[in-house]
Amino acid sequence: MDALLVSTGVVAVSEIGDKTQLLALLLAARFHRARPIIAGIFVATLANHAAAGALGAWIQSLLPDHWLRWLLAASFFAVAAWTLKPDTLDEDDGAPKTSAMGVFGITVVAFFLAEMGDKTQIATVMLAAKYDSLIAVTMGTTLGMMLANVPAVLLGDRAVHFVPLVWVRRVAAILFALLGLAVLLGVGG
Repeated sequence: MDALLVSTGVVAVSEIGDKTQLLALLLAARFHRARPIIAGIFVATLANHAAAGALGAWIQSLLPDHWLRWLLAASFFAVAAWTLKPDTLDEDDGAPKTSAMGVFGITVVAFFLAEMGDKTQIATVMLAAKYDSLIAVTMGTTLGMMLANVPAVLLGDRAVHFVPLVWVRRVAAILFALLGLAVLLGVGG
């Protein structure tokens, strides 16, 4: 249960203001079709995070516990620092104006690609390496993405004005740093 709850919370908080949330806003503004956008986000995130989680589980199986602990702690601290940097959506990351794939297909492809190498994908790898529960981590990180992105799709740009993003980034950075500290101290594994 820890793996599910921690994965959900960490990803939900760190996703606020992230480039994929900006992409969700862009898709909602462009297409005005919430259901296929939300379904596309779910499918893309589930596929991306399942692969990232599998990588994390594989890394866990390869490394001795003492090396894994140091690697995970350093990774969580690095992501904590990375989280403090605001994300932007590059012009090339925007949704195409028209496509034969439809809104769902555009969302799946755009979200899957935007998640490659993103903080939440890296966090999924690390969480799967930390917790011995690939399914719980994948479910948790996917749920966290949905908790952050569904309101962005449904409410548009009003969703990101409720809480200052600088504070959201700070809270997310603290959560990642606390995870790094917990790994070092052997807590919650």
